[in-house]
Amino acid sequence: MSTKDKITMKWSDRSRILGMPITFTKYSMSDDRIFCEKGLLSVKFEEILLYRVRDISMKITLGQRIFGVGSILLQSSDKTSPVLELKNIKNPREVKEMIHRQVEEIKVQRRMRFGEILEDPSDEDSFDSFE
Repeated sequence: MSTKDKITMKWSDRSRILGMPITFTKYSMSDDRIFCEKGLLSVKFEEILLYRVRDISMKITLGQRIFGVGSILLQSSDKTSPVLELKNIKNPREVKEMIHRQVEEIKVQRRMRFGEILEDPSDEDSFDSFE
C-alpha cells in the first residue's frame, strides 16, 4: 500500500481531452494538499500545501465550455511549484469553490493569515514614510 493510498482524498479528477478523461494527468486534493501526477512511463509528482495557496483563478475557453470543462490556476508561495494549473477538469466552478473553502479552513486551523503587500518591496523609498 502506497503512502498516497493512506491519505483521504476530498476530490480527484483527470485532465480531459474533448471532455473525456483519457489523459495521464491526475489531480487530487486531501485535507491539506493538492496533488498532481503526470505521465505514463515516467511519472512526475507535484504537490502544494493548501496553506501556501495565495490566489485561485479560473479560465473557461469556448472550447472548454462546449465540453463542460475548465482550468483552475493556483498561485502559491511554494518554491518548487509556485503555479499549478489544473487543466481541463470537470465542474471547474464547483472545484474552485471547494479548493477556496479548504484553503481558508486550513489557514484558520494553522492560524495563518497573510497580509496583503500594498507597497512594492523593491521600492526603497516606500519605508521612508514610516520613519
